[in-house]
Amino acid sequence: MLLIENIKLAINAIKINKMRSFLTMLGIIIGISSVIAISSIGSSAQGAIEDQFESVGAGYMYLMPNWYTVDEITENMYFTWDEIEVLKQRFPDDILYAAPYAYEQTETRVGRVDATLSVMGVGADYNEFSPNIQIIYGRMLNQNDVDGSRTNIVIPVEAARRLFGKDNAVGEILPATAMGNSVDYTIVGIYEIPPSLFSSMDTSTSYSCYAPYSAISRSDWPSSYIEIYADDTKDISQLANSFARYMERYKGFEEGTYTYQSAEDQLTMINSMLGYLSLAIGAIAAISLLVGGIGIMNIMLVSVTERTREIGIRKSLGARTKDILTQFLIEAMILSVIGGIIGTLLGVGIAALGTTVAGVRLAINLQSILLAVIFSAAVGLFFGLFPARKAARLDPIEALRYE
Repeated sequence: MLLIENIKLAINAIKINKMRSFLTMLGIIIGISSVIAISSIGSSAQGAIEDQFESVGAGYMYLMPNWYTVDEITENMYFTWDEIEVLKQRFPDDILYAAPYAYEQTETRVGRVDATLSVMGVGADYNEFSPNIQIIYGRMLNQNDVDGSRTNIVIPVEAARRLFGKDNAVGEILPATAMGNSVDYTIVGIYEIPPSLFSSMDTSTSYSCYAPYSAISRSDWPSSYIEIYADDTKDISQLANSFARYMERYKGFEEGTYTYQSAEDQLTMINSMLGYLSLAIGAIAAISLLVGGIGIMNIMLVSVTERTREIGIRKSLGARTKDILTQFLIEAMILSVIGGIIGTLLGVGIAALGTTVAGVRLAINLQSILLAVIFSAAVGLFFGLFPARKAARLDPIEALRYE
């Protein structure tokens, strides 16, 4: 019953001085909203990046010479097409796809419209392993395209719209270059990529296209990378290590000559960096909570001074020291909790606005919200303790004499 009475007294005191109470809570509001907005935006960005890596494929990796530890990389350390086939035959159940890395950037012009094509050399049915390629017209490259080194190409729907003014450009011809020679690519497929944070930010006229690796490379040109999709139900790092060690033995090199990079490892590294960045920024934002706590202590000291006579009257009527202490502690905590709730709503609103503009899914970190509100109450308790003790220790006679 006494607790309810103290809460009523605290709320009444806050109502009497609305503007002062709001300004007191402002530091808490800014601190809480900053922490929650940063943590929520960080979680949303992390989710968007995870989605992007999932679109690449969990079993995706590159096998390559270890540029970081090998003193001199020689051409015989690169991979021939035959060596890649040997690797596939050695691990038939683990390697779902393997092809030499081949890439060519070329310019094309259709009528008066030009564009840049980033042509990736791939093997047959590449879209089965790379989930971010969704064929909407025509087909993906097949084994006949690869075996026959056909100059067929799969382009994104955005390129078809720009160059031909239509979505379905299957059968159209794209003039370009391959291996330094002029070629006419025949469009056999049109694909689209599901919307993502990165695709929404891309406004360039450079388009990622796919052609048979045999059309933009030659069998006597060894590749410095092997692009691999492995069985993602198994330990990807362990599989990649097995592939690297096997190629070292097969080619007669010492252990450590080859290394790998997997989508899984890159995702772990990026998540770690984002986590540290969010933590650092959140810690900086949390400083404003301390500033807000100091503001609460300052205002509560002013309140104790203003209400000295009231305290004297309450004590003369039988209020105990702990009753006065409780009254002012509750008032400080209510100020902090109200500020925490307003800050939480504001922080979620800022995060929602930021993620909407960026075009990513909002991820609310409920744990950070709970911790922020609890921390705001703790700030009120801690910084309200000194003014409350000062009020509780007032001599009732002196308090009644105070003008």
